[in-house]
Amino acid sequence: QGVELRAKRFGFEPQVTITMSRIPSSTLYAAGVSYYGRTYAEGKKIGWRDGFRAIWVIFSTGLRKG
Repeated sequence: QGVELRAKRFGFEPQVTITMSRIPSSTLYAAGVSYYGRTYAEGKKIGWRDGFRAIWVIFSTGLRKG
């Protein structure tokens, strides 16, 4: 409650992680996930622009005082 999230698409995950890590009573755990990525021929939709967007969210959220 009281957590404001603004990111969309691939920026959502880093923003949630950074925001939740700033809450003193929260605990984050890493969990292994099995993933089999698709090729472009199979319908892959993520590209290099999505990576830059995620990096931007990491820096902008990380620099904001929480």
